[in-house]
Amino acid sequence: MKKNIGTADKIVRLLIAIVIGILFFTHRIEGTTAAVLLVVAAVMLLTALVGICPLYIPFKIRTNKNH
Repeated sequence: MKKNIGTADKIVRLLIAIVIGILFFTHRIEGTTAAVLLVVAAVMLLTALVGICPLYIPFKIRTNKNH
């Protein structure tokens, strides 16, 4: 698979994952909300590290400059 996530997109995804992690570990979020947001953070982190967003594929979205 070709990478479809650019640098700016990666940075935003990593920042979102970090913020959610901080909110969780400082007990600002709890319960079901925390569980859902932790899954979102994990997906954001994974897609940022791998460089591929599965949701971008059917819509042919590419945020990286190297087409």
